[in-house]
Order: sequence, then C-alpha cells, then structure tokens
Amino acid sequence: MTPRCISADSHITEPPQTYSDFMGPQYRDRAPQLRYVEGLGDAFFIDGLERPVPMGLVAAAGKPAEEIRINGVRFEEIHPGGWDPRARLAEQDQDGVLAEIIYPTVGMVLCNHPDFDYKKACFEGYNRWLAEYCEAAPDRLIGLGQISMRSPEDGIDELESIAALGLRGVMMPGNPQQEDYDSKIYAPFWEKSIELGLPLSFHILTDRNYAFQTEPRGPAMNGFLSIVRGCQDVMGALVLGGVFERHPDLKVVCAEADAGWVPHYMYRMDHAYKRHRYWLPAGQELSKLPSEYFSENIYTTFQDDWVAFQVADLMNWKRLLWANDFPHSDSTWPWSQQMLAEHTQHLTEAQRDAILYQNVKQLYRLEGV
Repeated sequence: MTPRCISADSHITEPPQTYSDFMGPQYRDRAPQLRYVEGLGDAFFIDGLERPVPMGLVAAAGKPAEEIRINGVRFEEIHPGGWDPRARLAEQDQDGVLAEIIYPTVGMVLCNHPDFDYKKACFEGYNRWLAEYCEAAPDRLIGLGQISMRSPEDGIDELESIAALGLRGVMMPGNPQQEDYDSKIYAPFWEKSIELGLPLSFHILTDRNYAFQTEPRGPAMNGFLSIVRGCQDVMGALVLGGVFERHPDLKVVCAEADAGWVPHYMYRMDHAYKRHRYWLPAGQELSKLPSEYFSENIYTTFQDDWVAFQVADLMNWKRLLWANDFPHSDSTWPWSQQMLAEHTQHLTEAQRDAILYQNVKQLYRLEGV
C-alpha cells in the first residue's frame, strides 16, 4: 500500500513574468529577466549578480543521470508544474504525493544578493506571484514566502505581509544584513513568527559562504558535498547562541541539507559544550544540552537519504520531514514510492507515517490534506 506522503521541500520554477509583473515600480526595470543565450539556453539574469541561473539543473527531475546538464535547456522543455498549478497536481499524483511545501528556485540565488533593498523588492513580487499560484489548490500547494531581513523591524513587517497573503511559512536568507541570527536584536522577530504560526526555513545554497560561489578543493563534485554546511552553521548558531533557550516555542526548518548527519552533530555539540565551554564559550549559558534544543526546535528535510531512515531512532523522528525536491536535479520524482518502499521497510508504521506525513502536516497546520 502506498503510504501517505507530503513533500516537505519542493520548488516552483519561476516563469518569465514572476518578477517583472509583480515587483513594485521602483525596481521593475531591474527585475530578473529570462533570456536565451546561445550555448547557455534559457537563463534568468539578475541585476547585480555575475552568474545567470540556467534552467538545466532546476528542472531535471526524472531525467537519467547521463542526460542531466546545466546549459542548453529551453524553458518550454521543463516540467510545466513549475509555474502551472493545474499541471503541478498531476505531477504530484504521478509521484504519490498528497501535497507539497513550495520553495522558490531563482529566489534561492537571490538570497545571496548583496543589495538588500533590491532583494526585498524581488521577494515582495515573488510572494505575490506565489500566493496566486497556490490559490489554485490551497490544500495541496503550500507556499513559503521569502523575506530579505534588512533589519529585525523589517523582518516583522515582512512576516505580517506573508501571513496576510495566506502563505504558510517563511524561507530565510542565510545571512541577514545586520548582526548574525544568534544576536538578541532578533528577539521581537522570533516572537512574531511564533505568534503568527509561521515556521522559519533555512535552505541550502542560501548562505553566501556555501553557494557554489567559490572554487571547491579538488574536483567540482566536492563542492556538491559542501552545500549542507551552510545550514549546519545556522543551526549551530541558533542552538549554541541561546536562541531556543530564549524562545522555546520557535520552530526552524533545516531544508534540503539531508538528516543522516544529525545524530553525530548533536553528539558533537554536547561534547563541545560539556568539555570546551569554558575556553570556547557558547553565546550564553544553556539550561539544557545543545542536543535537546536541536531535538525539539529543529526540523530537518531530506530526500534520498537512506542513512536518515536508518538512524531515525538516534534522533527525534517527530522532527524528520521527507521531501521529493521536485523538480530539481536531486529530486526523487517520479520514483519516490519505489525508493520509500526500500528505505522505510524497517520502520514502524507510526514512524513511517510521521516522517512522510504527520510531522509536516502538524508543523504547517494542514487541515485539509
């Protein structure tokens, strides 16, 4: 029997008019533009960023490995569900998925834009577009808004705008404009997210230090292995910086960074805190071990991570969220059900249902799924 599944991390593919039609007038003439370039194919060009965003990897779900390429792909060749919500429902059905938490694609790159005013304008336009997209099937298309984090005060305004649009959570940039996220200046922002019931997500490739912007050591593939580290750094800063100590009801999602590493990471945090905190002080004295905050306040999403299922009992599996990452190149679509049949066969029925369905349903308060 096919288990109930909700993907906790899927993506849209922004259509050409996403930013140009939905951004405010001040920045509309600088809106990200989809253009065709010979040899590159269709790609989004973003004012202020050197590298465009080609369409190859962002919509390669289901392709054989030998056919995946970055360049040379036209927009009309990619999965239509990336911008057409009706087509998206059929693509969900094909993968046995009841609903998806929807993240951006071009917006991931925009998280690293150095101009925070421009970034805010882009995100405001994207949020308006996404709200319209999700209106077609609000029980199955669960959109997350983007915020720029120019300041804690700005962040609060952005949270309220996202809630007013009916979006169900927030995708955070890896780096705020002001102090880092462990600073106490963000206390009102954390409390507003709790009040509004908007979980906060930190997704891979949204941290400027781990966004393929520098050459990796060794072969290019080694850079692929580094992309989870940006999320790990944010989680460590929040835990050791006392953010969850001060805001115990805060819910944070570590998105697409896999989860098999979590038990070891928690163990090492505890080791560091118990053995080294007098010469390497944490942000503040903690009343619990670091692993306890991680286990309670942090949710992790993963797709093809056999290890995560194998070590589920070594972490709080009520905070594990499976995802299919559709339509990106790392997606398990359309063979998610075959993979899950293999990866979850040792789990109890309660564990399987929690990781594939109940945990994400409860986190985002999804009543109609």
